[in-house]
Amino acid sequence: MVARPGRSGPTTIAPVKKPAGKNQVHDVPRPDTTSDADAFAREMADVVRLVRDPRGRIRPGRRISAPPAAPPPADLVEGTDEDFTADGVDRREIRKLKRGDYTVDGRLDLHGRTAAEACPDVRRFVEQSRHSRHRCVCIVHGRGLHSEGSASILKPRVRACLKSLQSVLAFSDAPRSEGGAGAVYVLLRR
Repeated sequence: MVARPGRSGPTTIAPVKKPAGKNQVHDVPRPDTTSDADAFAREMADVVRLVRDPRGRIRPGRRISAPPAAPPPADLVEGTDEDFTADGVDRREIRKLKRGDYTVDGRLDLHGRTAAEACPDVRRFVEQSRHSRHRCVCIVHGRGLHSEGSASILKPRVRACLKSLQSVLAFSDAPRSEGGAGAVYVLLRR
């Protein structure tokens, strides 16, 4: 009994009951006659594996393998075998091409083309550019990141095609801001 000031006589205070809320934990005894693994096996006993979709809407996932080790970027190495100058052309032209000193007058994007389509397109583009009196053009062939084995297929073929053309004085990787190793700047004969 607790006496309250200002009132006469003793008063009793009833214990306070907490209302049942969402966060209140109820201790319900669970019979531990079977293990969880047995209970799971019993629940899954009548489960049947789904059959493949006959219309082919669901495809199996691709296997993921570790990416191959990347070689150092070719656009950081100066004077690589990917640069070309025709006989009698100063090698300093390569540095000018790499720095982007020439204004690019034309651009050809080869993304999505096959290797068989690329070489005739490059020949046609170079000849049209030369007849239009363009001095420097850019050919974007890509790095081959989405090709099988992550190796560029178009890059060596485009460069071999450029070496065979009389109109080409020099070529080199484009500056990094214009595509780097995924594009080539080509200096044309006037």
